[in-house]
Amino acid sequence: MNSSRAWTRFVICTMIAILVKSASAFSQSKMNTSELKDVEWLTGMWERTNSKSGRNGHERWLVITPNEMIGFGVTMKGADTLFMEKLKIIRADTGLYYVADVPENKQPVPFELTSSTATAFIFENAKHDFPKRIEYNREGEKLHVIVSGDGKSIDYFFRRK
Repeated sequence: MNSSRAWTRFVICTMIAILVKSASAFSQSKMNTSELKDVEWLTGMWERTNSKSGRNGHERWLVITPNEMIGFGVTMKGADTLFMEKLKIIRADTGLYYVADVPENKQPVPFELTSSTATAFIFENAKHDFPKRIEYNREGEKLHVIVSGDGKSIDYFFRRK
């Protein structure tokens, strides 16, 4: 009788382990459906249209490999660089990530893709202080970028150059 119970317990534990592993694999494969090509419409130069008076800015995006895009965000005042950020969108085993490297942070900060359509995408990192969410929305040759978190939101408007 004890060996029968042990066998039953073994079978139940094995079935549970298989179900958990299957659910995990399904979740991983669902996350992996996003490809870099889904956001490649961002490629090119985008000139900021809502800069403060006397300033200008732009973002430039390039596809480097099938799994990596790099971007640069710059704000200028005349010939002086006021702000520069190095950006990446990379494809990893667990999904698509937007990685921001800015002077205020010691290390580049990754944001995971949480939503995308043919003309928009959202990357999020709830553990980061600000922003927690980065959203890009394209309408034709116009681009609206929203960085937000903890009740604060900043809008950036661009046009393709």
